[in-house]
Amino acid sequence: MTLPLAGLRVLDFSRALTGPYCTQMLGDMGADIIKIEQPEIGDNSRAWGPPFEGGESSYYLSVNRNKRSMALNLRHAESAEVLRRLVAQCDIIIENFVPGTLDRNGFGYEACKAIRPDIIYCSISGFGQVGPDRERAAYDQIAQGAGGLMSVTGEIGGPPIRVGIAIADLVAGMHAAYAVMVAAFHRQATGIGQYIDTSLLSGQLAIMTYQAARYFATGTAPATSGNHHPSISPYGVYQASDAWFNLAVGSDDLWRRFCDAMQLSDMKNDILFASNRARCDNRPALNNALAPIFAALTVTQIEAILAPAGIPVGAVRDLAAALTDPQVAALDLIQEIAHPTAGTIRVVGPPYRFSETPGSIRRHPPRLGEQTDEILTELGFDQPQISALRSAGAIG
Repeated sequence: MTLPLAGLRVLDFSRALTGPYCTQMLGDMGADIIKIEQPEIGDNSRAWGPPFEGGESSYYLSVNRNKRSMALNLRHAESAEVLRRLVAQCDIIIENFVPGTLDRNGFGYEACKAIRPDIIYCSISGFGQVGPDRERAAYDQIAQGAGGLMSVTGEIGGPPIRVGIAIADLVAGMHAAYAVMVAAFHRQATGIGQYIDTSLLSGQLAIMTYQAARYFATGTAPATSGNHHPSISPYGVYQASDAWFNLAVGSDDLWRRFCDAMQLSDMKNDILFASNRARCDNRPALNNALAPIFAALTVTQIEAILAPAGIPVGAVRDLAAALTDPQVAALDLIQEIAHPTAGTIRVVGPPYRFSETPGSIRRHPPRLGEQTDEILTELGFDQPQISALRSAGAIG
């Protein structure tokens, strides 16, 4: 089966998480990803551990499947010809260096456009390519703070809390993949490539959506609301007799069905709780009334009562429970890959199901420089030339 992005070649200068997540998304759907890594060191995430599997960081393994690794010293003069040939044969370039880095190395957008006029060139940075903060370094947690996310995450009155995954990195990577595909669609129609500037900061602000809208509407920055939704009630984390669970009563119709299922006729008819606005205004009273009711039941019992009534409800599970759930198995989300040193590794596969062109895992996350010679051969270098480049220190 031909995958939808088969035939697209991506020159991937990115490292750590944002860019690699973007290029893994493209690789899952068939793009040929050529990952450029510094000889002997490689992608930053190769050192991020423990845990390690067969000498490879589990962090690195999670976002680098379906790629080929080329160990190339970008600072070496003899690497320039290799890069020129690569650019000429690639459709897309992804990079997440500090702004200006590749320009100084002679491979910024304009230089690459001169080699390949229809190139699509995507730069992912912490704060964007323009403005007073353009050269500031940023990791995920810096962006979570700068973009306002941490200010609305955590218990009411408590300290700011980071989201438990690198959400700023991952969102920026997803936005980059989306932008690249939009640019590829435009190029297919017009023959014109373009430059894309996206950042961790812009991605964080983009996902603030209704929280940003609250600020625009009121002029007041939203504060933390703990595990409860600021604009819907009851909607949050509640405690049963044996564990925590999530409940999301997202409309007045769901509220009435919730009350019927739980046999709470008095609450259903109480004017204090008759509408979502009233329930939000009287949230403490509502939660206090629900607490003993939930405390008398197990999570399983609550799910058995509410799920058949169409009420969104579910246990708060750890990853061990989530990743072994029968529904996850039914969606074929956990997949295995044979790795030359790590053995059989498990990964979370593509999160979407295509009826005609499903994504696939075709390559294990590459070892550092694993395909260097293979890629150079494709570029027209013969074995003596490859040996000379290696002896000179241009490649690993």
